[in-house]
Amino acid sequence: MKKTLVAIAITSTFASLAHAQGSVTLYGLIDEGFEAVSNVATSGANGARQYRLDSASGLNSSRWGLRGVEDLGGGLKAIFQLENGFELNNGRLSQGGAEFGRQAFVGISSGKFGTVTLGRQYDSVVDYVGTYSFSDTSVGTAHSAHPADLDNFNNSRRTNNAVKFKSADYAGLTFGGVYSFGGVPGSVGTNQIYSVGIGYKRGPINLGAAYLDARNPASSLFGSNPSDTPTSNGLTGSPVFSGYASASSYHVAAAAGTYSIGPATIGANWSNVRFAGIAALNHVTAVFNDVEASVQYHITPTLLAGVAYNYLHGSAANATVGGANYSQFGGGVEYALSVRTDVYAAVDYQVANGHDSTGHGATANLAGLSPSSNRYQTVGRVGLRHRF
Repeated sequence: MKKTLVAIAITSTFASLAHAQGSVTLYGLIDEGFEAVSNVATSGANGARQYRLDSASGLNSSRWGLRGVEDLGGGLKAIFQLENGFELNNGRLSQGGAEFGRQAFVGISSGKFGTVTLGRQYDSVVDYVGTYSFSDTSVGTAHSAHPADLDNFNNSRRTNNAVKFKSADYAGLTFGGVYSFGGVPGSVGTNQIYSVGIGYKRGPINLGAAYLDARNPASSLFGSNPSDTPTSNGLTGSPVFSGYASASSYHVAAAAGTYSIGPATIGANWSNVRFAGIAALNHVTAVFNDVEASVQYHITPTLLAGVAYNYLHGSAANATVGGANYSQFGGGVEYALSVRTDVYAAVDYQVANGHDSTGHGATANLAGLSPSSNRYQTVGRVGLRHRF
């Protein structure tokens, strides 16, 4: 009898240890919505209204993933994450057909010092600044992102071949950086990407700042998806910046913050974006400055509403190209049906002025949509989001 009890105790102990040492979690999110777009350019002279179902441009884009951790002892853990984006309405893979296009990395984590990971990952602008933008909060959809998401606040682009460090939390202060190897023989700098960031969270205050530098951005950052090529990629996808596709480098300096007062949260952010060494324009530099202000308010614990205004100003690259500005308004309301399921409605409106990067009259182009045929574009969305 004693031997049996001892055997049961030993077996239970080892089972508990094995359970504590490692785990793998399957998780995901489905965000589906009906959208009505006021104006999408067609082959004809005028634009047309568009009605569609979409699961990529809501409060979140649809995804599923695997997250794992193993306790190595001594305060160290091995971690990994594989995350896949998909379009619910046709089953297509997102991020240019990548199987794990959202994130794919493995690394080592220390509660005392921080985490080092390797793989396809978010840059520091996304981690430390973008999280406070209206498009990345509860009621702002992907269409609320800055025009064409040119500063990558809404993580439209990932960094491949990246080594990433994120510090532990030191009394609310965190910092980190990302470095991507260009992988070009004989040229360390070609296709190289690096970013650094710092954040602070304490009580009602959240602050963040970051810097991103990408060499040969058409192929290294904007062309980071499998289906992208140097001549057909995200950098040529919008007239906001498509005229700068031959830039030799891309730079983003950004800062953001939020402050909570009871049920209200006030947010603001700024970014300076530079496309430098544009070969097609005699190697000039095109500069954009973007500012955003937002307010969100919990009407009840389950009902959240918010509004935002964003202004993007582009400097003239030369006498005939650039200098456009874009004014954008966004708003939304979200109601939580449960901890994992909510319904929402959102609307975004943009008006463009001046001449865009192609040298033509600027046309509106809300993020995640095809350009308008004129200066104006509006999209309304009603959606359902479920987490699992």
